[in-house]
Amino acid sequence: MSINAETRRQLALLARRPHARTTAFNPQRPTEWKPNEVRRPEGGFFPYFTEAAAWELIADMLERGHNVEEIELRKPPGAKGYVMKIELAPDSPMLYVKLQLRSGQIVGRSFHYSERS
Repeated sequence: MSINAETRRQLALLARRPHARTTAFNPQRPTEWKPNEVRRPEGGFFPYFTEAAAWELIADMLERGHNVEEIELRKPPGAKGYVMKIELAPDSPMLYVKLQLRSGQIVGRSFHYSERS
């Protein structure tokens, strides 16, 4: 299921606010946040994403209307998650991004290459 405009706006807004975002792992809310293993398509002096660049990409994609799928998370059970699959370059694997909204906060749950096409 695709997300509504207000959810998209809220995700993008929080992704741009450093104090409103987290990627901290805990057993009830596991994360696989690996921007430093994902190559930036423009390469350059910094060939891999930084934490800040990962959030910038997420906000940019949300603001551009990139497809976002709403899912039900397994942990915590019943919570909503938001998934984007992003093609960074024609010859690279898809980037898998999973987010969760909490009260005034965005949680980065996944940022890594997709293991599935």
